[in-house]
Amino acid sequence: MNSLEFAINMELDGQKYYLEQAENNKDNSLKTVFLLLAKDEGCHADMIKKELAETSYELIDNKILAETNNVFKGVGDFKNRFKEIPNQIDVYRMALKREQESIDLYKKFLNDAVDESSKKLFGFLVKQEENHYRIFDNLITLIERPEEWVEDAEFGTREEY
Repeated sequence: MNSLEFAINMELDGQKYYLEQAENNKDNSLKTVFLLLAKDEGCHADMIKKELAETSYELIDNKILAETNNVFKGVGDFKNRFKEIPNQIDVYRMALKREQESIDLYKKFLNDAVDESSKKLFGFLVKQEENHYRIFDNLITLIERPEEWVEDAEFGTREEY
């Protein structure tokens, strides 16, 4: 299995994981977040498949961070909503770990890439996975340090990245 085939499998595993989490969260706002992430992972797998087949594709930057922030607009007291959700912090930590592993792997593939097309693809995927990482990092911070967060649609004041 080459690096592109491995990356495809990794993205499809991520898509499956996020779809499972969407089902587990079907009664709360996080379902939408997990569905967005699953869709993103599926798009990444499709791009890598096209790279492997040497067919053309576009690296379209999405707005997943903005979309996930929009999910929480109008939710009201978001902190209290987390009390209704079973202990999800382990799910978020697992997702954070998976996203970090993806970032590390794509950075390695980027460093090992010899052609410009692969370099662009893996550079793009690093940025995409970093966005996913930020989503879960924000959720974990919201749960672990709720007193530091302001209740608004943008998760309140965050540290700059």
